[in-house]
Amino acid sequence: MITVAIVDDHQVVIDGVEKNIIESGVACLTGKAYSIAGCWAMLAKSQPDVLLLDVGLPDGSGMDLCPLLKAKYPAMNVLMLTNFAEYAVISHVLNNGASGYVLKNATSEEIMEGIRVVASGKRYLCDEAGLVLKKERNKKVILTRQERELLKLLSAGLTSREIADQMCLGYETIRSYRKNLQAKLGVNNTAHLVKMAVEERLL
Repeated sequence: MITVAIVDDHQVVIDGVEKNIIESGVACLTGKAYSIAGCWAMLAKSQPDVLLLDVGLPDGSGMDLCPLLKAKYPAMNVLMLTNFAEYAVISHVLNNGASGYVLKNATSEEIMEGIRVVASGKRYLCDEAGLVLKKERNKKVILTRQERELLKLLSAGLTSREIADQMCLGYETIRSYRKNLQAKLGVNNTAHLVKMAVEERLL
């Protein structure tokens, strides 16, 4: 049996997921939490094979919680279960350790399939989340001259201060450019920024 725990501040969501899990016969619900604090307390006692995690919680964001959970419990698979269907949110959590992404309006079959897939160590996206990612990836990214120069210097391993000197711009300006570029490409750190630049031939 796959052990599953859920972190969501809506009782109706937890009840619905629990019903699906019980009826599936392949998993069992071993824990429930309604906040980030409750999540840490629950996991201190035992860790499930799969943790269903919402993005919006009363005491913080599941987006920020996800990498912390993976750092402390690397063997636990995190499956985001949320209402957010935005590319930036989906790509952010997937880049920060989540094994999958399911929207709350997904079918019960999709939710259970997501649990089974991530429990096996693979990545899972519900149909709608997959379409959101595909649509954004197929968009042609157009960079300004300065953005291309910044990417080239980042790829060469220069720090923000070194780049500021080379581009004759202020340090805070370069930091701002870098954050804007990360948002534009849907990544959350310099390593992913450089990786996407190479893959998409943006340099």
